[in-house]
Amino acid sequence: MQNKNTLKGLLAVSAVAAMFATVGVHAQTAAVSQTPSQTGTSSTPGKQNTSGKTTREGTIDNTNSTGMENRSKQAGAAGMANKNATSSMGASGAGQSAAGTATGAKLSTGDEKILKDMAMANMAEVEGGKLAQSKSQSSEVKAFAQQMIDDHTANLNEVKALAQARGVTLPTEPDAKHKAMAAKLEKMSGDAFDKAYMKQAGVQDHKAVHAKLMAASKKAKDPEVKALVDKTEPVVAQHLKSAEQMPMAKAGTTSGK
Repeated sequence: MQNKNTLKGLLAVSAVAAMFATVGVHAQTAAVSQTPSQTGTSSTPGKQNTSGKTTREGTIDNTNSTGMENRSKQAGAAGMANKNATSSMGASGAGQSAAGTATGAKLSTGDEKILKDMAMANMAEVEGGKLAQSKSQSSEVKAFAQQMIDDHTANLNEVKALAQARGVTLPTEPDAKHKAMAAKLEKMSGDAFDKAYMKQAGVQDHKAVHAKLMAASKKAKDPEVKALVDKTEPVVAQHLKSAEQMPMAKAGTTSGK
């Protein structure tokens, strides 16, 4: 009986010892399995953090810092270039303005009169030419009248441009003498009109205007006024020559004597 109790006690002790041994083995196994995982985990984030930091630093250095600095320098250089160009253009414009002011100096009384006389003569020839176009029955007279309209309109525009640049106010209509002549021609027709027109507007007016231009060329003080006079004189001389060669002008002159 005593032996049986002793045997039972030994068996119980052995079972407890075996249980503790099993628990210890499991504990060691768990510790070993956890160690590589923890090590791997701590190692992996370390590498990712280091790699991520390097990548971000590289991005900042290459794009945000260096790139922005280069673009800022280029933008600054372009702005300075534009500013310099604008200043240069402003200086050039100021120079041109000063030159224009010098060119637009006020004319003398004599030069103003030259421009006004030229404007008056041009208007008279244009109006007379228009009248001849509507009343003449001669193709030669109409051709001459058209030339008067074209040439004297062009010359009148040049006179107006120069007068405007110099602040000269020109007459806006022919003088009383030419108005009276126009009224007289208006009442005529046929051959009578052609002869009177060629005698007055063709020959007599061009003779008077040519003489004034020759005198104006010597008296003009302003170089631009003189240049315009010298440009107009040969045109008027050609008109006079053409008028004198036309049969109507000769007939009119003869009958007028």
